[in-house]
Amino acid sequence: MTIHITRFGLIFTLGAANLLSACTQEQQNKISRSIQNWTGTNGVMEVYAGDKLVRRFIKVDKVSTALGTDDKVPRAYRYGYGVLDENFNFEVDPGEKKVYFEVSDYSNTVFFESPR
Repeated sequence: MTIHITRFGLIFTLGAANLLSACTQEQQNKISRSIQNWTGTNGVMEVYAGDKLVRRFIKVDKVSTALGTDDKVPRAYRYGYGVLDENFNFEVDPGEKKVYFEVSDYSNTVFFESPR
């Protein structure tokens, strides 16, 4: 397999690496999260009531923080799109649809990359 890198690609890659090396660790983490959000993941969002699993969303590309329309201040909830896994089997079964969801910062939730 042969990899071809254009002059622009090489300059862009070197420039990006140079910029990242000048950033603090916190800035690098923010950049990494924004890149991950942009590229997406095969995420799972689980919502718990105490120790009981009550909702599971699979095939979640990203979970975003809501921002105020005028003040751009982060709101106390996250939102995203995913398939509601009604029978908790990590698979999209007939009748299970992609839905919009919101979870409060005060909810017991876990977001992780799908094990399957």
